[in-house]
Amino acid sequence: MAVNLATIESVSKVYGTRALLDGVTLGVSEGDRIGVVGRNGDGKTTLIRMLAKLEEPDSGRITHSGGLQLAVLTQHDSLDPKATIRQEVIGGRADHEWLGDSRIRDIIQGLFGGLDLPGFPQGLDTVIGPLSGGERRRIALAQLLLGEHDLVVLDEPTNHLDVEGIAWLAKHLQNRRSGLVCVTHDRWFLDQVCTRMWDVQRGEVREYEGGYSDYVFARAERTRAEATEEQKRQNLARKELAWLRRGAPARTAKPRYRIEAANALIADVPEPRDKSELMKFANARLGRTVFELEDVTVKAGPKLLLENLTWNLGPGDRIGLLGVNGAGKTSLLRAMQAAHATQGDVQPASGVIKVGKTVRLAYLSQEIAELDPATRVLQAVEQIRGRVDLGKGREMSAGQLCEQFGFTKDKQWTPVGDLSGGERRRLQLLRLLMDEPNVLFLDEPTNDLDIETLNQLEDLLDGWPGSMVVISHDRFFIERTTDTVHALLGDKRLRMLPKGVDEYLERRAKMVEQAVPASLAAPARPVGDSRAVKKEMQKLERQIVKLDAQEVKLHAQLAEHAADFAKISELDAQLRKVREDKEELELAWMELAEQE
Repeated sequence: MAVNLATIESVSKVYGTRALLDGVTLGVSEGDRIGVVGRNGDGKTTLIRMLAKLEEPDSGRITHSGGLQLAVLTQHDSLDPKATIRQEVIGGRADHEWLGDSRIRDIIQGLFGGLDLPGFPQGLDTVIGPLSGGERRRIALAQLLLGEHDLVVLDEPTNHLDVEGIAWLAKHLQNRRSGLVCVTHDRWFLDQVCTRMWDVQRGEVREYEGGYSDYVFARAERTRAEATEEQKRQNLARKELAWLRRGAPARTAKPRYRIEAANALIADVPEPRDKSELMKFANARLGRTVFELEDVTVKAGPKLLLENLTWNLGPGDRIGLLGVNGAGKTSLLRAMQAAHATQGDVQPASGVIKVGKTVRLAYLSQEIAELDPATRVLQAVEQIRGRVDLGKGREMSAGQLCEQFGFTKDKQWTPVGDLSGGERRRLQLLRLLMDEPNVLFLDEPTNDLDIETLNQLEDLLDGWPGSMVVISHDRFFIERTTDTVHALLGDKRLRMLPKGVDEYLERRAKMVEQAVPASLAAPARPVGDSRAVKKEMQKLERQIVKLDAQEVKLHAQLAEHAADFAKISELDAQLRKVREDKEELELAWMELAEQE
């Protein structure tokens, strides 16, 4: 029988006049992997903070099993800004020690994209203070995963991870023995990792068996049975269920009778979008030319990102754009936006970008546009226009579109300055769509949006007739809203991937494997018996210790001669040589350790 790890008993929590949680009772057992979902502001984070005893309930109690080893990833880390990544993640382990541990190597590789931490200026020796919130969050996650725990509580662990990082984290958590409670808006991740769901709504928490797909089915089934539920929620759940059953087969792990019940529930639900009808409409609005790139070179400062790119974004194309960080995804969209804004006067470093005369481009960037904080939500939307044509005869007023995006009639009169980050993101999207664009560039549109808002956005985009390019780490959103996937793999080229995200991950895995030194990927078997191997390892360890001492001495001399430029240059050269020698010895030690 599974051991109970933590229990929430009759817990209530009130903020102001609003009851976030009202008499909630829940339990987490050994081996549980629980996903927590619900709208922003409904109490997901409050729930897990109380579960972890980081916050006290107003009533009720939280109990932990004796000696519970608990680890929590919160929205704010407690990293020392003066420390280096090495100090916070690796601790006091010598390089040969942690490099010889496959578990540590896997975590570093999975979260940072390489053992040398590409993207960080000094690798493991980068000081944490100046780093971005996303970079600090990855460091905090690595630090947590390196420990052994009975229960791991994660608040939005996929934030700031790319598609590869999310896939790696899902696999890591699947193989981990500890219990898990996880708040995330990443539906693919929930499907991969979780075996139970907690749905936080209006003070209650409802439990569902299975991952996200199973939860959608059970919620739709439950909604149908409850006549008091709102019709729009029922329709939304059934439409999402239709996508999960038709567009992403085999996501549900339920028995056949549940699948048959799901199919019966969606029998009268049409396909998410009529592609041929939308294509016809897009051609009428856009003509033949949208964006045509000929031998284009894109740079970010001196860095060459894309070279001799010839590519066409046609009318009605819906493209998901994937790529490693720094490969040029955002830079490509910005180059196209600049050509559109100046009617072709501003061009990339070389090559030509042609823009169709009828193109009306809307670009949702990662930065949230600043608005007058005193402006009300509805006013901010009506500043663009009062009504919007969504195509295929669909028209909405600014107020109706606000409601579809979760801004109720009362919320529409909230000053912009009082909105949360997620609400501002929703407002930014609304203002873009009100301008009736026929081409959309969406750069990480899912940031800060809860699952219900994502469903509403996807529902809206289903009938939107135009061309669209989406950059996102949210695999579910990419698969749901786009028809083809293109990728920048870091080799200055853009490729179309017929198998979509799966093909991207396969290609990236091969590239990473090829980039790993032979000593890491397939170390040769040492000659001789195990005693000879141990003796050789001990010899290498003594040499590494000597080099460690030399390194400490050289650092002290550098500090002593800080004002002597010539002496510093000489000492720096010696230090680099010591580090190179030490790295060679550590790799040799690791070869032997792998085969011991």
